[in-house]
Amino acid sequence: MRFIFTAAAERALDNASGWSLGSARGELEAESLLLGLLSEPECRAAAMLTRVGVDISVVRKQWTALVYNGPSEEGCVRRKLFSSDLVCSFQLASERLACLPQPLELATEHILLGLTAADHDVSVWLRRQGLDPDSLAAEIQNLHGFPAEEESCRELVASDEFSPGTCAGHDNRLAADGTSAQTSMIDTLRVIDAAANRAREGLRVIEDYARLVLDDRHLTQLCKQMRHDLADCLAAASMDRRLAARETRADVGTTLDVPTEGRRENPLDVPRANFARLQEALRSLEEFGKLFDSNRDCWGGSCTTTPGATVQLSPQPANLAATAKQLRYSAYTLERAVGITGRSIERLDSARLYVLLDGRRSPEEFERLVRSLIEAGADILQLRDKRLGDRELLARGRLLVAATRGSGTLAIVNDRPDLAALAGADGVHVGQEEVSVKDARRIVGPDALIGASTHNIEQARHAVLDGADYIGVGPVFPSDTKRFERYPGVELLRAVAAEIRLPAYAIGGINRSNIAEVLTAGAARVAVGSAITSADDPARAAKELSMIVNIQRKESKGPNDETTSH
Repeated sequence: MRFIFTAAAERALDNASGWSLGSARGELEAESLLLGLLSEPECRAAAMLTRVGVDISVVRKQWTALVYNGPSEEGCVRRKLFSSDLVCSFQLASERLACLPQPLELATEHILLGLTAADHDVSVWLRRQGLDPDSLAAEIQNLHGFPAEEESCRELVASDEFSPGTCAGHDNRLAADGTSAQTSMIDTLRVIDAAANRAREGLRVIEDYARLVLDDRHLTQLCKQMRHDLADCLAAASMDRRLAARETRADVGTTLDVPTEGRRENPLDVPRANFARLQEALRSLEEFGKLFDSNRDCWGGSCTTTPGATVQLSPQPANLAATAKQLRYSAYTLERAVGITGRSIERLDSARLYVLLDGRRSPEEFERLVRSLIEAGADILQLRDKRLGDRELLARGRLLVAATRGSGTLAIVNDRPDLAALAGADGVHVGQEEVSVKDARRIVGPDALIGASTHNIEQARHAVLDGADYIGVGPVFPSDTKRFERYPGVELLRAVAAEIRLPAYAIGGINRSNIAEVLTAGAARVAVGSAITSADDPARAAKELSMIVNIQRKESKGPNDETTSH
């Protein structure tokens, strides 16, 4: 059963959590709660206790084993089960005040009534101090008043059903809709079990796609980690209890079907459908998890209110609803990474030679170079020039776009998503010191390509999750174009090729003399600057490098190559 408390009662519970009788179980006891009530001197319960001469010193003298463990952390009571005595007391208070507006928020005076009306040691002691549950109930009723049409409730409250010591077991108590608490628990567990199965199944399908279709170790590991996180999340609702609640043969949904469920036109449709399945299941886990979490004091294990019995106090699993919510957000990020990786592999499948060029000395020279490289087979051309002003750079960008339009060669602008958007380029490339992938996306829109420079494996992993369409990996060797303090070399190429399937372009000092080393390290794509643009015949240099890369592509399908069939 879930109990709702007023703000003052919550403070009293928090204060009480700092006291204990030395119980190894760590439950909140009635004796501690007395001190919690008295620590709120302005509350009604404290006033009622003071009236009969009960204060903190009297309580501590009566229970000398009470120990102060220090101030509680915020929310400590929420993570700490109440003792069976307290559960019984709260239930009795709720039942004795059933005619008050519902749902009843237990105030401090209501808690004191429950403590006085029960049949545990604290109850007996309070009655000996002069607190009478019937008198307290009448006082509380006068404070709040009864609705006129419910005067008959006075007789119910005064009846033998609510005599001291009566505490109906929670598991057999009728819920507001007439169903038993046990039935409500079974229904909730059925939903959690079904949603858990859908989430696990969907996640396994996604993992199979990342592992066996994409050959992406990084994404596969993320899927695997999410499976383990999901298992931890579901530990709150144990498998034994979920299996007991499961009723597949009587499930009305097993025979329902729609035509679109059997339609998959390409491999990428499979993870897309299963991401939707995963996220819907996690949302269901989150919503019904709220109900489960609210009743976990009874549903999570033994919950008897027999005097002297204890409530299960094993370490609480993680909050089911909150964990499912976080997993759902993680699933959105993973969906983007998997979807963009699959889309980019298709979009950049044949784009192997990436050429970086400056704006040249004049627009005419720039245009001649661009057209010659297009004819030579360059797959991507990137305009990168730190010398030109914005107007000249934009003009060069528009020339690049006009020349590549309809040719199959992609036009990219370096560093400047604003100029890339104005020029109508196919995309933009950003470095670690430039605008983020997120900010670039807001400028260039959802259809443009965004490349990101990466200089170590962690940056490469982050680029995948950030939503980059491809990555530049390097610098492999020193170059005339850009100086670096450190060159990660071919080792980084090997690391990226081993686990990341997003199209990756080796960059930095690559030329005809060292390209074989680059390709052998696992790179399937290269980005080249001065080795082509500074050559005596740039078109010829581009043709030679393009031929080498494509021969390597045909002879060896590496982990960073096109989708592998299994």
